[in-house]
Amino acid sequence: MYDDIVLFVHIVQQQGLASAAQKLGLPAATVTRRLQRLEASLMRQLIHRSARQFSLTADGEVFYQAYAGLVEQLEQTQQQLSGEMNVLAGPLTVLAPSNISTGLLQPMWSGFIKAYPDIKLELILSNSVESMLSSGADLALRIGPQESSMLYQKRLGSLKTVLVATPEYLASNAEPLNIDALELHRLIGTNTLATWSMVNSKTKIKQEIRPRFATQVNDIKLATQLVCDHLGISLLPTSEVENLINAGTLIQILPSWQGPRRDLYTVWPSGKLLSARAKCLKEYMEEFIQQSNVNISDC
Repeated sequence: MYDDIVLFVHIVQQQGLASAAQKLGLPAATVTRRLQRLEASLMRQLIHRSARQFSLTADGEVFYQAYAGLVEQLEQTQQQLSGEMNVLAGPLTVLAPSNISTGLLQPMWSGFIKAYPDIKLELILSNSVESMLSSGADLALRIGPQESSMLYQKRLGSLKTVLVATPEYLASNAEPLNIDALELHRLIGTNTLATWSMVNSKTKIKQEIRPRFATQVNDIKLATQLVCDHLGISLLPTSEVENLINAGTLIQILPSWQGPRRDLYTVWPSGKLLSARAKCLKEYMEEFIQQSNVNISDC
C-alpha cells in the first residue's frame, strides 16, 4: 500500500494519471490499476474522473495533505544519501511573469546564471498563470497570493502602482487635479487592475474606482506603450514606468494617490522536494530583492 500512496502523491503533483505515468516511466494502465487498488483499500474515491480537468475529491485532498509531506521527507532522505540533493548543478525549471522578468528582475537572472554556471536554468516566461503542478516546475514567481493548498509560498515584497500619462497627452487634455477628474479622461486599463483601489498617502483616504476604460488590454507592457503613444492615462506598476518617469517620457499624475500594491511571491509545490538548486535560487531571489535598489517594497 505504501508504494501506492507514493504513486498517488506523484499523480497529484503531475496533475494527472498520464503525466504521472510518463514522469515515473510506468505504463498508464499500471498507474490506473494501482490508483484503483488504493481507493479500494481505503473505500474512498480520491480523484474525480474527468477528461477535462484534474481535481481531487474532498477525501483525496485530506489524504494528499496527510501523506505529501511524509513522501517528501522520504524522497529527500533518499536523495541526500545518494548526494543528488546537495549538487549545485543540473536542470532547474522556473516559471515567472514576462513583464517583470524582462524588466525589473532581468539583472537578477543574469546574476544568478553568472554565479552558478553549472545550473541549467530553464526559465519559462508567461503572463498567464500556468499551473505549477502540471508544468513540473521547481519554482515559480507569482504576482499575488496563490489559493491552492498544494503550494507553499513566501512573500518577497510588493510593487507599487501609480497613475501616469505623457506630457503630450496632458498638454492637450487638462491634467486632473483630483481623483474624480479621472473620469473625464481616456483611461487605459489592464485585466489585472480592472478596479482601481486608490489610497491617498497623505490623508490615508481610500477610494475605489471602477473606470470606464477607453482601451483595456491583458498585457502591462502593451498598456505602457499605449500610454507612451499619448493615448491616455493608466495605473501601472512602478517596475514598468519608473525609468520612463525619470527620463521625462511619462509624468506621474496625482502623486499623492497610489493604486493597489501587487505582492510578489516565490512559490513551490508542497509535496515536492526542493533540490539544492531550487533552494539556491529561492535564497538568491530573496537576497536580490532585499539588497538591490529595485522598486520593490518589503513593507
